[in-house]
Parts: sequence; structure tokens; C-alpha cells
Amino acid sequence: MKPMAATFLCLALLFLSQFSLLASSASNNLSLGSSLSVENEADTLTSPNGLFSAGFFPVGKNAYCFGIWYTEPAAPAQNLTVVWIANRDKPVNGKSSKLTLQGNGNLILTDAGKYTIWSSNTVSNSLDRLSLNDNGNLVLQTLKGVALWESFASPTDTLLPQQQLTRNTKLVSSRSLTNYSSGFYSLFFDNDNTLRLLYDGPEVSSIYWHDPWLLSLQARRTPYNNSRVAVLDAMGNFSASDGLIVIAADYGTNLQRRLKADVDGNLRLYSRKQAGDTWVVSWQAIQQPCKIHGICGPNGLCTYDPSSGRKCSCLPGYEMRNKFDWAYGCQPATDGLNLSCKSSDRDQFDFMYLPRVEYYGYDFSIVVNTTLEKCKALCLELCDCPGFHYKFGGGHHNCYPKTQFRNGYRAPGFQGELYLKLPKSILSSYNAATKESNMCSSKLTSQLDRTYEKGKQNGSVKFMVKFASGLGGFEIVCIFVVWYFVARRGEEKEDSDVVTQGYLQAATGFRRFSYSELKKATRGFKEEIGRGGGGIVYKGVLSDQRIVAIKQLNGANQGEAEFLAEVSLIGKLYHMNLIEMWGYCAEGKHRLLVYEYMEHGSLAEKLSSEVLDLKTKFEIAVGTAKGLAYLHEECLEWVLHCDVKPQNILLDSNYNPKVADFGLSKLLNRNEVSNSNFSKIRGTRGYMAPEWVHNMPITSKVDVYSYGIVVLEMLTGKSPAESVQAIESGGETQKKMMVTWVKEKMHGAFTKTESRMGADYEQGRLEMLVKVALQCLEEDRDARPTMSQVVEMLLHHENN
Repeated sequence: MKPMAATFLCLALLFLSQFSLLASSASNNLSLGSSLSVENEADTLTSPNGLFSAGFFPVGKNAYCFGIWYTEPAAPAQNLTVVWIANRDKPVNGKSSKLTLQGNGNLILTDAGKYTIWSSNTVSNSLDRLSLNDNGNLVLQTLKGVALWESFASPTDTLLPQQQLTRNTKLVSSRSLTNYSSGFYSLFFDNDNTLRLLYDGPEVSSIYWHDPWLLSLQARRTPYNNSRVAVLDAMGNFSASDGLIVIAADYGTNLQRRLKADVDGNLRLYSRKQAGDTWVVSWQAIQQPCKIHGICGPNGLCTYDPSSGRKCSCLPGYEMRNKFDWAYGCQPATDGLNLSCKSSDRDQFDFMYLPRVEYYGYDFSIVVNTTLEKCKALCLELCDCPGFHYKFGGGHHNCYPKTQFRNGYRAPGFQGELYLKLPKSILSSYNAATKESNMCSSKLTSQLDRTYEKGKQNGSVKFMVKFASGLGGFEIVCIFVVWYFVARRGEEKEDSDVVTQGYLQAATGFRRFSYSELKKATRGFKEEIGRGGGGIVYKGVLSDQRIVAIKQLNGANQGEAEFLAEVSLIGKLYHMNLIEMWGYCAEGKHRLLVYEYMEHGSLAEKLSSEVLDLKTKFEIAVGTAKGLAYLHEECLEWVLHCDVKPQNILLDSNYNPKVADFGLSKLLNRNEVSNSNFSKIRGTRGYMAPEWVHNMPITSKVDVYSYGIVVLEMLTGKSPAESVQAIESGGETQKKMMVTWVKEKMHGAFTKTESRMGADYEQGRLEMLVKVALQCLEEDRDARPTMSQVVEMLLHHENN
């Protein structure tokens, strides 16, 4: 019996030791004299609620950092949502590296067991333990519960709810999605006590948010504070002592949230309902990502790309300086591009015209009210002038000769052009008569910047022909190899839909549904919630319990591959004021789109009710303008909505507007689109611009006109086709269309009955909405503002 008892005792001790090890690995505490080892994956701290984990994670080959991350999803490691790192710029070895809480109260991180590369720099005789709290804060606390050191006091790129950003801290972006070391972008309190985003690149630095040309007060900030503190709460409110107030699109719901300085230089607020869900962007500082400084480096040009958000390219005559990193921009491709100050060399240069391209800053000077020829002559005379902007403003043309090309982007809303100085020998190799694509182009994937691969291929073929003719027998091998790869490419093309779909579903959650899935989700398409010329909208519940709006399209007759290509581009767009598409169905003759569900339906449903006060209507007008401005000025060639009306403006639970059915005209009756012009009038009677009727070229200004009608309809409660009774001064009653009536009433002020706003409306806000709406309704499309200008006018009114 004794041997059996001894065996039982050994097994019991072994079990207890293993249980103790598991218990310690799942603990949220590290006691004095204890360590966490890089070699033991189980050596992690977990918050009591299980939401956060702290430990070592890989950042490269045999390279590790110690940090804090959301516990789910936990694998693969590169998908960790990391919120804090102790040693982001000094990874440690995968062997013998440890985080140790020393007996004297100091927390140290040692590399390979030898070198201390990070320390909390704390000493205390009353230190109790290191704890990972439920809010994600890693805290060194004394026996009395006093925090001696905490991770919240030294953020990396992320701010968690209740974590303060102060005058002594800042958020610094990572270098890339896979490189966690310090990047070029930071959020911090400047010397004027205002919160700003800074680009601090390899060569230069510059502020780009808020807009650098605005004074603090113009940007709704105040420098008259001395606290320099900003904080995010769990409800979705990020506020700072300089007056900045950010409200998340899903504000009011207690969600998991984090504010992050992203690798692309944008500041974004993310949220999700519970652990394991996909993070969604509920706010971002910059709506036009190409306006972020330094994103393509010197001599680089940023353009919007539907698949990736944006892309970089070099100016003609330039090439990438570092083929793996756009931060270093572009350099002259040949020595012949080096500019010269010799008068004898000036005749060797001329200018290439690049419309709607802006490079912010770095001007020699501003020459007001001058001619294009004088501007060219000035740039030729100036040493190191690589080109100039020529822009109309203030009733005349102005010249902006440049010293450098930085912060470059192409935007349809930029009212100016760039003239690039190049040697005539280089200019001759380019087609000076560059044809710009019309924004109504039917090709969704065409871009303004192209790489002409065919020319390179033709040169390669000629070389191969010459080479093959010399070697004879080798020709057969070459032909066989070329044939094999062409055949292989054909096979890959056949599988491209499947590959693309897999990528989209994994990367964005955008997925393909079967018809039977959507039929089940809508219970046989029973609950209709909307109807229009494009199709019928049904309410549905997906298998994961998400409530959705499912639109069954009418007239979408193009092939499946073409439909997939176009709908995938629409699905990749994201803006807080655009309805989010979650998926689609292309099965046989069925074409359906799956959207997020909006609790308050469409604006059209609320116009006849009293639930929308003037403040809410003003916010709806601003949000709708932001959504349309994003489409017009970021999506380049397929920006037109073509059917802006209250039925296509949806309202979420907080009455935030989201524009719906954008891009739908591309999915319907595609065969009616020819030569970049619509051959059929599109839109809804009463909302259509005069261009449709007069057979004029269609531009983004047709949406501006429709937007103006929508704003007036919100203010008056009258549909555009409905006659209104206007009481004339002489007592006579005439029927007049809404626009005419509003124009005449503009200077007479609205009565309480006419405006339908009640007794507490704000006259200034009302007059601004009417003023903007009437500008949008100018008969001459060139006299109408762009949607981004509409946003600026409305926000400027609010700021003042």
C-alpha cells in the first residue's frame, strides 16, 4: 500500500503544480520578485473581465515586444488589437527575455537576460503588485492602493475610455500595419494649448489637423485654457480642453471603444459591441485621406483608389526613391531633370499641365492678378522652381511658384492647376494633350493615373523575337513558356471572383449571400420597408442576428462578373454619412444588395412629422453634404449619385443622416451609359437639375442642385412638385412652385406657420440653410458651390 500511496501523492502534487501554473498564467497580478518570460506563451496577465491581456507578442523574426491587447481575437498573433507597448522601438530576443517586478518596486524589461531596455523607474518599499485592470490599464500599486506607475500615463498609439491625453503625453502612430515602431504621425497638445495632428517625416514636419491655415477659433478651438487634457468616454464622446468635441456615429450606446492614431496619419474612433466582433470606424478626423501630409513623400501624388482607399504615384519625370516606402517620395528619374539657374539653359525647359492637382505649402511667393505666361517666365527665372500653381480667386488669377512639391493630391474640387517644369526632351515623351475622364464614366475601375504596361510588354516581345531569331531552337522553348503562363493566367482569371470574394469577406466583412439565405432572412420577402425605381427594400434578419435592409434590384441585367466588380467597389467605400453595404447576391437573374438597417427610416418619412427640430435638420443637412462631398471629391470617376432626394437619405437611431443608393445608377441599365454621358434622364421629377432636360454635360453639380431642393423641402415641408399658397401684399393668392416661393420669402422672413419650426427656431441657422440651398439651385451650374464648399459654409456658420 505504501508504494501506491506514494504514487498517488506524487500524482496529486503534479496535478496541483499544473493547476497552480494554469491559475498563475490566468491571473491579473504579478507579485514582487516574479517575472513573465518571453519563452512561455502562457505567461500573460488577463484582466478580471477577460477583455484585456498583457504579455509578449511577436513583432518580427525572433523579435518580441511586451504590450497590452484585446484578448479576442487572440490568433493569429498578427491580428492582435494592441493598445499599449512598453518597448515598441526596441524589440527583445525570443530567448531569456523577461519582464520582472523587482523587490525594490522597479518594473524592468530585460533583453536576452542581460540588457535592461525599459523600466518603470519606480522604487517603493510598500509596493504591492502589478495588476491589469478591467479598463486595460496596467498599474503598479502600493499596499494602500496608490498607483505608483500606470500604462495609461504613457500611451503609444491608442487611447482607451477614461484614459487621459495630457500636455506630457501624445499618441504616435506605428510605422506600418506590421511594424509597431514609432511612425511619422502624432496627436498632441501644441504650445497654443490646442490638440493637433503632426506629420514628422524623414525630412520635414508640418501640422495638418486642424487645417493649418485656420486660426484656432476658426477651427472651433480655443487656446485660452491651461489644463491641456482630452478624454474619451464609453458612450462615444471624445472631448478636449481646447473645445474640441467629437461625437461618435453610434454615440449613446455603451460599446467597446478606442481612439487610435493610425498608420496612415488619420485619427479614428473605433467601436464594437462585444469581444470577437469586427471593429468599425465611428468617427475619423480627416474625411479626405489624400490631404494628410507626407503620405506620398516629396514629389509624390496621392489619388483616391476605390479598392485601397488611396494610392501614390510619382510626378512625370520622377521615380520612387525607396521602392518599399512611399514616405521617402520620388526623385528625378534622370540627371536631365536637375533644374538650372543658367539663363542659357532656360530655353531647354517647358511646362506640363496637370489639372486639379494641389501641393500644399512651400511657395516662393504669391503673385496676384497675373497672366499664365508671366507665371511661366517667373518660374523659369527662379532657381530651383520645379513648377507652379495657377489658380483663380478673388476675381483674378494668382501665381504660386513652388520651392518643393510636398503634400500633393489630385482632387476634383481643387479650383486650380499645376504646371510642372520639365526638360523639353522629357516632355516630348509624354502626350501633352492629356484627356481627362468625365466623372460619369461607366468604367468604375479606370483611374486618372495609369501605368502603360503594354508599351513595356511590346518592347519585351521585340527583344525576345530578336533573341529567338539568333538562337533558333530556344525560340520553341520561349513560345512554350509564354503559352503556359498565358493559359495559367486565364485559369487564374476564371477563379478571380472566388479569390476576390474571399479577400473581401476576410478583410472587410463584405460578403456574398445566396438567394436562399436572403429569402430566409426576409421570411420570403414579406416586410417591405421601402420602394423606388431601383427596386424594393425589405427588412431582414441575418443568421448572426444582424438586422439588415435588403434591396431587390430591378433591371440589373449585366453579367455576374461585371456586377461583382462594380458592387465590390461600392461596398468598400466607408464614410459615416454613407449607408454601409454588407454584402450582395448575384445568383441567376437575382441581384440583391444587403445594407445596414436604419432605425428611423428615410428622411421622407419624417418630414411630415414633428420629430425633427431645426437643430436636427441643420445636422442632417451638414451630414448629407459631407457624404456627397466624399463621393464627389474622393471617388473621382464614378461620383455621381444622380437621385438625391429625401427617400435616399436614411436616419439612424440618433437621426444621423446616411446617403443611400449611391452608385446604384451604375448597377441598373448599364447598357444605357455611353461615351461617359447618360443617354437617359435619371433622377426623380422635381429634384433634377436643368442639365438633364437641356441635354447638357452631366457633372457633380446635378447632385448639388438636388441637395438644394432637399434642404428647402426640409425647411418648408413642401415637396418640390407641390404648389404652395403664398399670400401676396395685395391680398391675391397665386400658386407658385416651392423654389420661387422661397426666393421671394427669403428677405421677408418666415412666419411660424410657414417655416413649421415652432416658436423656438434659430433665425440665423434657418437663414443660413436657405441661403445655401438657394446657391445650390442656381440655373448656371458653374455658379453653384461644390458639396465641400457647402460643408464649409454650414460649419463656418456654426463656428461663428
